[in-house]
Amino acid sequence: MAFEIYFVATVAALLVGMLVCTEVGYRLGRRWRRSHGDASTGGGAVEAAVLGLLGLTLAFSFGGASDRLTTRRDQIVQEANAIGTAWLRLDLLPQADRLALRVLFRDYLESRIEVYEKFGERERSNAALARGGQLQQQIWTAAVGSCPQAPVAAACMLLLPALNDMFDITTTRTMAQQTHLPLLIIGLLMLLCGLGGVLSGYAMAAQKDRNPLQAAIFALAISATVYVVLDLEYPRAGLISLGPMDEAIVGLRETMR
Repeated sequence: MAFEIYFVATVAALLVGMLVCTEVGYRLGRRWRRSHGDASTGGGAVEAAVLGLLGLTLAFSFGGASDRLTTRRDQIVQEANAIGTAWLRLDLLPQADRLALRVLFRDYLESRIEVYEKFGERERSNAALARGGQLQQQIWTAAVGSCPQAPVAAACMLLLPALNDMFDITTTRTMAQQTHLPLLIIGLLMLLCGLGGVLSGYAMAAQKDRNPLQAAIFALAISATVYVVLDLEYPRAGLISLGPMDEAIVGLRETMR
């Protein structure tokens, strides 16, 4: 919730800032025309270049954020499949060891679910992540000690790689959650939004009658697009949610009873 409020506040500030920049540009344009008449300022190329760069940066940011969202969704399914596969391969172990490992697996699953259910509460999420790391060590130690005594000769070859996959995807997902659009590009995007507002207002000064609706639509369209980019970048903080995809892992509770 705190992140969502932050996003809304940021985009609201951007919207107001663009309206102010548009007003500044309009007044500068009117002042120029009062002192120089209707002579052309020759700024069309500059306006086209800045607005074109703004559009390119928005497209780049939107595309990158969308790709990262798709990657995070795929990783949820990968982890669910990895846990499910490792769980099934516990059947290769002796019954006594299998029962002990299944208890550890259930605890591990709960820790992984909590990492993302409590993602907005960083302390609880990090604590669950650390607990999951400890359970990985316990699961690995128990599996390595048990699989040589398994009735199936290939138990070690089948179970241990599955456990590796189950553990590796946790690191992959953790790093993916920390991979976002660089702050420098976000800053550039905000700067271009302001400059675009100034140049748009400056161009509007050439009109005989002022039309505030044009400035409002321009600022709203750009601000809304920036909000969507931020929402895509932080899908657990805004309107876009990975919650439905998390059901792939939550649903494992039923199969691991």
